[in-house]
Amino acid sequence: MIPMEVRRDWHEDERFWELAEPTFFDDLRIHSALPEVEDLIRLTQVSEGARVLDLCCGPGRHSIELARKGMRVTAVDRTARYLDKARSRAGSLDIEWVLEDARRFVRPGCFDLAINMFTSFGYFEDPGDDLRLLANVRESLRPGGKLVMQVTGKEVVARGFSERTWEDRDGCLLLEERRLHPNFEAIENRWTLIRDGERHEIGFVVRLYAATEMLAIMTQAGFSGAKFYGTLSGLPYDHTARRMVVVAVR
Repeated sequence: MIPMEVRRDWHEDERFWELAEPTFFDDLRIHSALPEVEDLIRLTQVSEGARVLDLCCGPGRHSIELARKGMRVTAVDRTARYLDKARSRAGSLDIEWVLEDARRFVRPGCFDLAINMFTSFGYFEDPGDDLRLLANVRESLRPGGKLVMQVTGKEVVARGFSERTWEDRDGCLLLEERRLHPNFEAIENRWTLIRDGERHEIGFVVRLYAATEMLAIMTQAGFSGAKFYGTLSGLPYDHTARRMVVVAVR
């Protein structure tokens, strides 16, 4: 077992997001936003002019591409650094940028579609906060509106779990160490980054959900139904899935 201790409130540490940014949001991930948005539009059948909520938008990679496709986008994140970069990249695009904790943002009956991408769910120490976030999203959707979430499912973790991996990302050496909490409740991660001769360590914990557990919490939050996919392009959530993609309907 890997000895590590990650702060429960790691997601509220601005230094974490600053150190993680070059790894989380490298050029490859920024450029992947366009095909992901095209898949999102096909998966949800959302129309041009729809009001879209990008919850936990980070540096706005999906928000910007959605706006370019003619959507009216509200992008929410708790990290001012990311929103500042998103505004700069967006230029003249008409996007509403909101600095707010995802647990507190709610705008009743406003949106046709809400998205929560790149495993931006399950950060909070209290599982009740996950339910609170989902209930607020449901309230923020119009009747028939959809929520798309892209997370790492328990089934995917169980199939490919490895305690540690090394990777060289554009001159940054990255060691990823992982530990599973009892009963697959969560996965604890410690990253050691060596960049420009400097060594940094960051840690984070993400609560894990199986598809059946995700369906249960979606139902508890008031969604009328949910479908599960293994990719944003709509492939099945089966033994080949790379992520869990949930499409829930108010």
